[in-house]
Order: sequence, then C-alpha cells, then structure tokens
Amino acid sequence: MSENYELLKIIANDDVEVLREKGKAYGNSWRKRGGPGAFMMLARKWDRIENQMEAAGYDIFEPLLQKEMSAATTDGLLDDIRDLRRYLLLVEGHVMDSLGKRRVPMKGEPGPGYVNQDPDVLSPTQPRRA
Repeated sequence: MSENYELLKIIANDDVEVLREKGKAYGNSWRKRGGPGAFMMLARKWDRIENQMEAAGYDIFEPLLQKEMSAATTDGLLDDIRDLRRYLLLVEGHVMDSLGKRRVPMKGEPGPGYVNQDPDVLSPTQPRRA
C-alpha cells in the first residue's frame, strides 16, 4: 500500500494551523532556553512515546490500531506523536529561517551554487531578504 499523500498534506496543514494558534498563546516559549532547552523538549516527548511503546514491545501500530484499547490510551499516544512532529517542525523552521532559507533542496534537485530564478523561492545561495 502506498502512502496517502493527500492525507499527509492535510495533516501537515493542520500542524501549521495548530502551531499558529498555540503560538498566539505561548509565543516562542519552546526555545526560551536556547538549543539545549529545545533539545530537551524533544527528548521529553520522545521519552513519553518510548515509555508507552515499551509495554507494546515497541510496535507503534499495535496500541494505535487495537480496537479494544481505550480512547484515552490511543489518544494520549497520538497526542505525543503529534506534539513531537510539531516541535520538530518548529525546530526545522527556526533553523531554516535563521539560515535565510525557505527549504533545503531534495535529493536530485540543484544544490549549493544553484541560484534560483524564482523570486518567491530562495535558493541555498541567495541571501535572506529583508
């Protein structure tokens, strides 16, 4: 079975909306203590997922797909997965923004030295716009 890319796009767009809403309430608190604090935030989320997976023999699909599991159990695990994914997006976005990049070239795309002619998309060698 191939991946459902339309569903992934919906999930990614939802992540952006959730982050936008949470950003209104919490601001940049996730990076208040710099890189080490941001790393520890990611580590705590991973630790929560890992603790839940230990009981399932590290089969992440087992508790999520079992019909007899309580909604609280599956919702808690999915919440942790969503939180980790969203925090990873924040970290990547912060790094890319700090480097003045909108995106990293994908495999097969032109890399360093390539100057993009599209004014709306920054290449790795274009300076950040003011």
